[in-house]
Amino acid sequence: MDELIGRIAADIGIDRDVAAKAIAIILAFLIKEGPADQVKAILAKMPGAEAAAQSAPAAGAFSMGGIMGAGTQLMGLGLGMGQVQQVTRVVMAYAREKAGDDAVGEIVSSIPGLGQFT
Repeated sequence: MDELIGRIAADIGIDRDVAAKAIAIILAFLIKEGPADQVKAILAKMPGAEAAAQSAPAAGAFSMGGIMGAGTQLMGLGLGMGQVQQVTRVVMAYAREKAGDDAVGEIVSSIPGLGQFT
């Protein structure tokens, strides 16, 4: 995950700690909302991804779920909507690099609203 954290921090200009937390939120969202087998297969090709997802902060008061819940959590880190989209795009591009277009495409198409962020 260090490579992905560094890429997000450099490309988007956010703190590495914020980048790590944002990745964790996105991965935890994929686990919760995506098809279990496909998500598990992708995470297996991204070293450290499962541990990162498990480190995601609890939803807390913003437990509306779905894409809006994940967006709220990401904005709670201090990210603006543009940055939320950028971080999500970088995470999904990284997943495509590691697991392939088809695998990631199946997940994106199965989660309502995720396509606008990829």
